[in-house]
Amino acid sequence: MKTRYFALVMGIIFAVVGVAGFVPGLLAPLEPVPLAVTALSGRLLGLFPVNVLHSLVHLLFGIWGIAAYRSIGSARGYAKAVTWIYGLLTIAGLVPGLNTTFGLVPIYGHDVWLHLAITAAAAYFAYGVREQEVASTQASTNYYR
Repeated sequence: MKTRYFALVMGIIFAVVGVAGFVPGLLAPLEPVPLAVTALSGRLLGLFPVNVLHSLVHLLFGIWGIAAYRSIGSARGYAKAVTWIYGLLTIAGLVPGLNTTFGLVPIYGHDVWLHLAITAAAAYFAYGVREQEVASTQASTNYYR
């Protein structure tokens, strides 16, 4: 159940952050960087560099996480994917040529440590927590014996 709640909570957080990226009032000006996509670019809450593509990615991860809440298998798959994808984004954010993902999505600055924290949390729920889904009928019949 813990991994399912991880998927749900991360899905909600990603969805909220994705929507927030579309609110111009929450975006501080972004320093000049070589971005091919500059629509809705800025620093979300004055800290995290985003643009329209970055916000769309957050929305997609949010929808995926909320959908993955349905079962332990899909939640664990979501946690594993987030572990590897955000791990790679953490490393890419440290490489000068890749920290804008080829000019499409800014992933530098505060994004690096945030991606590292997301990677660590997802790895814990993907590989550290062991839980099995128990059928509700089995649990209820054992209660009365």
